[in-house]
Amino acid sequence: MKIAVTSQNRKTITGHAGKCRKFWVYEVEDNIMGDRKLLELPIEQSFHESDHAAAHPLDGVNVLITGGMGFGLQNRLKQKGILAVSTAETDPNRAVADWLAGSLVELPPDAHDHDHDHDHDHDHNHNHNHNLEHEHEHGHGHSHHHTQIVGLVDLKLSTGLAK
Repeated sequence: MKIAVTSQNRKTITGHAGKCRKFWVYEVEDNIMGDRKLLELPIEQSFHESDHAAAHPLDGVNVLITGGMGFGLQNRLKQKGILAVSTAETDPNRAVADWLAGSLVELPPDAHDHDHDHDHDHDHNHNHNHNLEHEHEHGHGHSHHHTQIVGLVDLKLSTGLAK
């Protein structure tokens, strides 16, 4: 199994996976984290710039861990059989170890779409594809607590990554 982690600065997990060009790629065998190698891509091979249907250097990974990505990239990766995981964890080694242990705290994908320029406010509806409870604030004095029914387990099963 291979797990890629976005790390534009080569030190921490960075967000905006679509524009990221530096990834730590971990080899995992028998659920044990092995060697990691830095994969550096030219700008035209970033997910944001590359052809969605074309082969990509990260096509061989099973999991992509990032600090943030949109729904479009999450769906694109899912179509390629790659489980996309957003997290607030900043340490790449800890994130991979925690994911392998089933304890990585995951975040929903960012609710934005880079393919469209539009000038209006977004509502606060969320369609998360994970099985975690979470709470978030909308910036107007109150927060909401959500429990999801559709689970990460379903995504792991559909990509063959169930442990």
